Amino acid sequence: MLALQFLRENKEAILKGLEKRNFKQPELIDTIIELDQERRSQQATLDQQLARANQLAKEIGSLFKNGEAEKATVLKEETATLKSQTKALQEQLQETSNALFEFRIQIPNVPHESVPTGTVEEDNEEIFKSGSIPQLDENALPHWELASKYDLIDFELGSKITGAGFPVYKGKGARLQRGLINYFLDQNTAAGYKEMQVPHLVNEASGFGTGQLPDKEGQMYHVQNDDLYLIPTAEVPLTNLYRNTLLEASELPICMTGYTPCFRREAGSYGAHVRGLNRLHQFDKVEIVRIEEPQNAMQALDHMVEHIKSILNALELPYRILRLCGGDIGFTSALTYDFEIYSTAQERWLEISSVSTFNSFQAERLQLRYKDKTGKKQNVHTLNGSSLALPRVVAGLLENCQTPEGIIIPKALVSYTGFDRID
Repeated sequence: MLALQFLRENKEAILKGLEKRNFKQPELIDTIIELDQERRSQQATLDQQLARANQLAKEIGSLFKNGEAEKATVLKEETATLKSQTKALQEQLQETSNALFEFRIQIPNVPHESVPTGTVEEDNEEIFKSGSIPQLDENALPHWELASKYDLIDFELGSKITGAGFPVYKGKGARLQRGLINYFLDQNTAAGYKEMQVPHLVNEASGFGTGQLPDKEGQMYHVQNDDLYLIPTAEVPLTNLYRNTLLEASELPICMTGYTPCFRREAGSYGAHVRGLNRLHQFDKVEIVRIEEPQNAMQALDHMVEHIKSILNALELPYRILRLCGGDIGFTSALTYDFEIYSTAQERWLEISSVSTFNSFQAERLQLRYKDKTGKKQNVHTLNGSSLALPRVVAGLLENCQTPEGIIIPKALVSYTGFDRID
């Protein structure tokens, strides 16, 4: 959520930035600024009335003490009138504040100046590519057929137990999953991220804080009886550890990592591009989250990108990095880099990580602030990234590492899986 002071002072820059998103309601900015002015005026009047009420209470007490009951009675009548006016003004102020809030949550984050203009995936900008695409045997298989051939993943069993999009990992498939989770966590903790274990369900306040709620696209699973939500990513509970918190500058940066299962309805997903592990309703992911002083956030984003690159280099997978265009970045993001690995058997790129900075957008919703060196309170900047999401990493490993003799496990993973080949 954009801070009100930022909206007041940067209206033109915000409107220009939102053009990159093809934002359709620029008039909302004027509405918010006008409502904010009205709210501030109402608050100032209310403060004056409350101050007058306090003054009258003291005067009335003194008059009664001095035996001037008649004068005290006159002031009590003024107090009664003032009380009625104050109640009405408080109700008006609450209505204005509610309306202001409802309009504010409709405004997405302002894209960073480096975000390319565009509306579709094809407008994303490729900024880096690494590794060569392997030449596979003519009988090479897509990962869902390899999973069946080597008895690694059973999609039908998952459908039997729950439904489509909930696979069952078996034998070496399950060990590969566990090995990847431990490998990612070890790489993250070695890079200075503190490992956390967090709940897999969150309340509404947590979902709102990081921007998943209101859920405009219906992607979150909702447990209605308890009014809780299954997490779509560990970003939600990790970042909300610091909701409604005032930090000291000396506590920053805060760097966290955590493994969780993730749950997404993926409403409207269908077709060949979602086959196998390409898109699931439940999947495993290791996340990294950073909380930074504003002046350090962009450098922190670069560090996150380099860290994920180092993991993918060790896995020996061909990958590329995209800077997402204004029409493709998420509602809360100011700048997002997508990592994609190449699926040789499917002949397409598969997203395996998104690394984003949100500037102060999440912090404003979270009420997450810090005191800088001058003692001034201001919003932190938050960042997060997948490090990494497992399903498409597994798909890429199975497909790109297949040979006629079996699937070769990258050297970096062998000590985690306990085997160097699936055959």
